[in-house]
Amino acid sequence: MTALPSARLPAAERRRELVEAALRVFSEGSYAGATTAQIAREAGVSEPILYRHFASKRELYFACLSEAWQRIQLRIEEKIDELGPELGWRAIGPATMREMKVVLPSLWMQAITEAGEDPEIRRHVRGHMREVHEFFAEVLRRVQEQGGIHPDRDPETEAWIFIAGSLLVSVADRLGGPLRAEDFEAIKTERLRWLTGTSS
Repeated sequence: MTALPSARLPAAERRRELVEAALRVFSEGSYAGATTAQIAREAGVSEPILYRHFASKRELYFACLSEAWQRIQLRIEEKIDELGPELGWRAIGPATMREMKVVLPSLWMQAITEAGEDPEIRRHVRGHMREVHEFFAEVLRRVQEQGGIHPDRDPETEAWIFIAGSLLVSVADRLGGPLRAEDFEAIKTERLRWLTGTSS
């Protein structure tokens, strides 16, 4: 068990620590299986302290979705600002891609498979997935404008395909297969050829 901290933290910092702990617990387990007591222990605080910052496990789950996505979005935007859209979208590091293709989709899948009867979670995750889609569609449009993607490709459609691929990676990560790392690399290569128009 993590030792309880002796010092009080500012509210914003405590919230960040709780979200970090919840991300670890949700990513390693499941939404249904996780408890606020478990998350509090992971954060090194008591459960009443957790409830001072988050009214429910659901609210904490929503905060995890937001945090995971903000990290991914920031890193992608930094690469695009540094290298431009055409090169930046190809230069996203492995840590960012793991979060995009494992951590975030895993949180989505937990909502779909374990919390699907909760209408508030369904509504929130639908909106969140649309937000992610809109971001990637806009990135692809910018790349296309610079000539990095074939003009016949539809950024809206390709963004949904990217998200679908991320969900597939998350499934394979959870199951330990059936697709291997080299399979995903081959899929990535073929998708890139399609997007750039270097193969029919």
